[in-house]
Amino acid sequence: MLTLIIIVFIIGYAAIAFEHSIGINKAASALVTGVLCWTLYITFSHEKHLISDQLTEHLGELSGILFFLLGAMTIVELIDVHDGFNIITDRIVQTNKRKLLWIISIITFCLSPLLDNLTTTIVMVSFLRKLIKGTEDKLLFIGMIIIAANAGGAWSPIGDVTTTMLWIGGQITALNIILKLFIPSLVCLLIPLAVLSLRLKGKVTRPEEDANKKNSDLSKKQQFIILFSGVLILIFVPVFKTITHLPPYMGILIGLGILWIITEIMHGNKPEKNKNYLSVSHALRKIDSTSILFFLGILLSIAALQSTGILASIAEKLSASIRNENILVLFIGLLSSIIDNVPLVAATQGMYDLNQYPTDHYFWEFLAYATGTGGSVLIIGSAAGIAAMGMEKINFFWYVKRISVLALIGYFAGAGSYILQYYLFNK
Repeated sequence: MLTLIIIVFIIGYAAIAFEHSIGINKAASALVTGVLCWTLYITFSHEKHLISDQLTEHLGELSGILFFLLGAMTIVELIDVHDGFNIITDRIVQTNKRKLLWIISIITFCLSPLLDNLTTTIVMVSFLRKLIKGTEDKLLFIGMIIIAANAGGAWSPIGDVTTTMLWIGGQITALNIILKLFIPSLVCLLIPLAVLSLRLKGKVTRPEEDANKKNSDLSKKQQFIILFSGVLILIFVPVFKTITHLPPYMGILIGLGILWIITEIMHGNKPEKNKNYLSVSHALRKIDSTSILFFLGILLSIAALQSTGILASIAEKLSASIRNENILVLFIGLLSSIIDNVPLVAATQGMYDLNQYPTDHYFWEFLAYATGTGGSVLIIGSAAGIAAMGMEKINFFWYVKRISVLALIGYFAGAGSYILQYYLFNK
């Protein structure tokens, strides 16, 4: 059974990677793979009720991620349709590719610890659509956004799911992880950023503003209200989680509800035609539901591997065969670019207790860095990459060819700086 599930997963993974070659949408491949993995699992098991309960439990977790994605994309779409991003893009007059790349990457790196890497990627990709017209240039910038978002999220207890898991589990503390991982995460960004910026020459082409799309009946005040409210809601989500201890999707849902009320009040007296275009209902129809289904399929597949014990078995074999902590953690980080980092970290938390590795131990800190940034090596290795892939239809092999090496260089550079930093200040 386990062999069959692994084979189905590999075939599904290959179908996603070769999406353009086989002419099948990656969302379809992901959904079929996810359902088939669970079908094989329950078919060859005698405890069908137990497996059904496992699926229900996983679906509760997955739905939280999907609702969060749905809410964040809708809020970003509302800001966009209200021309809110124009307030910012009109002030960025820089067209030099190198300078603009640095500006976008640094903004992403600074936003990710506050919003989290997934939300930041959605916001910055939407933002980038207003700044760059050329497809190739835009994709290169998006590649750096993924690296910057993951690097920025790694050093914050709320910037990445895995770091949050370690924080909640008591393996790390908030202030310590910020102090210990800020420099390695920054190095992880700066090295590939410097390499890529050396390749870029010339200026970007700004997209022409569509006169039909521009909302001339919106005042600057209304644009600012929606932009300010939307960004404030996104920043409020991790604060809401910290205060209430409810999952992030609850914060994004109440935020979406509040923004919905704001838009209803703002456009209540407008003609139905104009009001409809600016409504949440219209924004919900415009968001890319294919990306959400792709996300669902991928997460279902990973959940099946986790429930069958395949991921835990992989983690145990790694631990048994690799005795060096640094090599083990680095390998787990790279493995997270293929298999979702969340179950890998969960398996690692189960294998090593706090008696063996106490809170804020070198092992946990390094694991937070590696699993947070290692997913950048492949586009489907992180939530940020999957979101960007769905939003801009990025080809898997294009990313491997143009971005993966950069991400890998940054990953090892940041890891090296963490190890060096540790031995300089702790020996």
